[in-house]
Amino acid sequence: MSEELGDREKEVLRAVVQEYITTGGPVGSQHLARKPEFDVSSATLRNVLADLEELGFLEKPHTSAGRVPTDRGYRFYVDTLVRLKDPGPRDRELIHAGLAHESGMDELLSEASRLLHALTRHAGVVVTPRPDAAVFHRIEFVRLREDRVLAILVGQNGQVQNKLLTVDFPVTSDELLKASNYLSELLHEVTLEEARERIRAELDHEQALYNALTAKALKLGAAATDLQTGERVLIEGTGSFLEQPEFADVERMRALFKALGEKHKLLSLLDRVQRAREMQIFIGTESEFSSAGDVTVIASPYGSREQVLGTVGVIGPTRMNYQRIIPLVNFTAQALSLALEKA
Repeated sequence: MSEELGDREKEVLRAVVQEYITTGGPVGSQHLARKPEFDVSSATLRNVLADLEELGFLEKPHTSAGRVPTDRGYRFYVDTLVRLKDPGPRDRELIHAGLAHESGMDELLSEASRLLHALTRHAGVVVTPRPDAAVFHRIEFVRLREDRVLAILVGQNGQVQNKLLTVDFPVTSDELLKASNYLSELLHEVTLEEARERIRAELDHEQALYNALTAKALKLGAAATDLQTGERVLIEGTGSFLEQPEFADVERMRALFKALGEKHKLLSLLDRVQRAREMQIFIGTESEFSSAGDVTVIASPYGSREQVLGTVGVIGPTRMNYQRIIPLVNFTAQALSLALEKA
């Protein structure tokens, strides 16, 4: 696509996108001609704008003399023209400070979405890790009453899953402690899915029948690891869309909030980020996320080099400050990954 545009066309497209992001109003040739970077006439710029419109990078809203970017124009700008800078010291400090508290995984993930909303004034979104993908660290059992036991599963990344178990066999507190130690050793450094398979294999092993304590431990382990496997989507700041003129139309706003409520669509989109293992930017109709259009999703995976745990990002109008927000999302993903390693 870049072969289609010469240097002047690229500079004009960059100027139109940046001006439209700032003002929200169509950009005309006379306005561009007053900018010091363009040492050409308004008529020349008008011809360039017409060429960019013909190529599908710009469009004319209604009868306005000015142009605004299309999804294709934004895509070219993001892929080729945007000049990215690292987040400023204040933003970096706020992100590090917000994620530096000694917190569990749930608190860190919620704080990441809150920080992105606060810094960008768009909706911050985080996809939590799938329980099946968590690498097992240890399991603990807490007796609540005679037939009720609380199982606490702790992953190596700090993820904690609690499950209330109803037991139909007698088990003492000492046996619960021994079961915890046995299972923690048996299941160390395997995923939850692998843990279930290992427990099934041990239950099928004939020797388990001759050891009452082992049999009890495996039954407890099987019940404890039978968890819901779906991820959750945390969204902070959806009300920010109400502040954007693009969503003043009631039907468009209704379509957007309906899409935000259908979490499976958003999960499907953000799952593509996890599979790619790198930042992804979905502009307008590229996401197939919302029939409202005019929506961009910028998201980056978080986790470790060995394992992607989830996704963190921003949902906002296509008219967003990509130059600022792309580095913020990337930096937040890196800071969250580091915080989870320390949690």
